[in-house]
Amino acid sequence: MSGKILVEGTGPVRTIIINRPEVRNALDRESVAELAAAFEAFERDGSAQVAVLWGSGGAFCAGADLKELAAGTVYDAWAGERGPLARPLSKPVIAAVAGHACAGGLGLALWCDLRIAEQSASFGVLSRRWGVPMSDGTTVRLPRLIGTGRALDMLLTARLVPAEEAMAIGLATRVVPDGTARAEAEALAAQIAAFPHIAMRSDRSSAYAQEGMDRSSALANEDLVAQEAKRVEARDGATRFAAGSGRHGTTDGAQ
Repeated sequence: MSGKILVEGTGPVRTIIINRPEVRNALDRESVAELAAAFEAFERDGSAQVAVLWGSGGAFCAGADLKELAAGTVYDAWAGERGPLARPLSKPVIAAVAGHACAGGLGLALWCDLRIAEQSASFGVLSRRWGVPMSDGTTVRLPRLIGTGRALDMLLTARLVPAEEAMAIGLATRVVPDGTARAEAEALAAQIAAFPHIAMRSDRSSAYAQEGMDRSSALANEDLVAQEAKRVEARDGATRFAAGSGRHGTTDGAQ
């Protein structure tokens, strides 16, 4: 490993760190391969339940390393149909965004399930300035997340969308004080990881799958993917509820 991607944490939460602060965490081919390997290891690790993706040095990710592209390296989309991050994980990933999440870095943030943004963070398609198309699923995931009109505004104008606006339009999940995105994302990840895992993952799976289905098929799929949780977790949870646990609105995830 080159040190361009780091992994920290030994409990149910893993923090995967893009560690190229000298280029605002732009990704070259080597770091993309290491990032994919880190997520594959997280997926295989039975003790890891939720991942946090964070960029060191005050930036999330500036996208592809344009100096590498200028030298003739062919750019392969990371999170497109055939990229190393094409296959969706079965576990949630939270982006902890400081500074810019732009170009391919925006695509990487959209690949995550949730986005925790610092107050001074921003999102944008800055690659528009250099003639580099968005090919990491951004032109698909962004309209589905915030609507086609708002997505086109970002895609066509290359303007930076600040954190508060990003939250208002559904691009950012939460806005937190500067310097706290990683800690806040890790705390949220720990909360999610403490919930019964099967039901959480089946709900997540259904929410993603329904985008490409008609209503009837989506409802049938929801029922299908919920069956394991009903068999394994639901009765135990109902028993705990009947015994008085969690009746006052707490969501601490205690199992």
